[in-house]
Amino acid sequence: MSAPALDPVRTPSSDEAVTSSGRTGERARATPARFDTALGWNDRPGVSWVLRILLCALALGIFAAPFLTILSGALSTHPSGSSLTFLPHDSTLLNFRVAGERGIWDYFTNSLVIAGGGLLLQLVVCVLAAYALARHRFRGQALIMTLFMLTMMLPEEVIAIPLSLVLGHVPVVGIDLKGTVWGVILPLGAWGFSVMLLTEFMKDIPREIEEAARLDGVGELRMLWQVVLPLCRPALGVAGVLGFIMIWDQYLLPLIAAKDPTDYTVTVALSILRTDPEVGSGVVLAGAVIALVPSLVVYLLLQRSLVAGIAAGATKG
Repeated sequence: MSAPALDPVRTPSSDEAVTSSGRTGERARATPARFDTALGWNDRPGVSWVLRILLCALALGIFAAPFLTILSGALSTHPSGSSLTFLPHDSTLLNFRVAGERGIWDYFTNSLVIAGGGLLLQLVVCVLAAYALARHRFRGQALIMTLFMLTMMLPEEVIAIPLSLVLGHVPVVGIDLKGTVWGVILPLGAWGFSVMLLTEFMKDIPREIEEAARLDGVGELRMLWQVVLPLCRPALGVAGVLGFIMIWDQYLLPLIAAKDPTDYTVTVALSILRTDPEVGSGVVLAGAVIALVPSLVVYLLLQRSLVAGIAAGATKG
């Protein structure tokens, strides 16, 4: 019984080896490194790597220094406004307790209610307006878009007095909205930036998706909720983060819409604390830290959507 014939071990030729190594090199080049960017960032140590680390540390220090200074002053017994310190001296929570006794938490609650209700109303109005402008064609469409953009060019100081008169006696219904949260929420119900942002994103949704959905009997509201909005999540994240910060930072509108100091928001309350001769700068800084927390929380929760929305907008076309 003869032994089975064995195939000889086949060694690749030089041409095949070159081709294989070339393909491997191309595959390696096509697969980006962990830190590859358009600027040439890589994870290999070198002079350029050290320089980029130093630049990133410098930028982080510039942006983080004000926040660390505010936090340090809020936790210090006797903060000094003439010097920058990143570590508190004689750490204490007394400044937060005094700020609470001055009603900072009541103002904080007013801000949360206004920011939550205003953002919800703003997103609903802007999404509906953007859907109409992006997915439908009607007469006067360009004029309406221009009017939305013009609202971004009017400073608050110009419309403050007319807005105060309107809030005191709303036309047609004749309701006085001053002293209520609706006096602050309703003027923030539409923002030209969010309308423009969402409109541009919705325009890029292929018509074929919409036509296929309509063949299945999908109506307008279902089309918006189940087809369009899921494709606009990055834009909704950007509109949500920037809209919340815009509403939270409002100063003039809560001031003219209030009838009593108890109607103020936390941003207005900070100016009251600053002019109070019985409290020091540490109490004001403690109030500033309290006012910073919601913006930081919202940004940290929606940072992925914010970055994805900005990246999608930068790579369009």
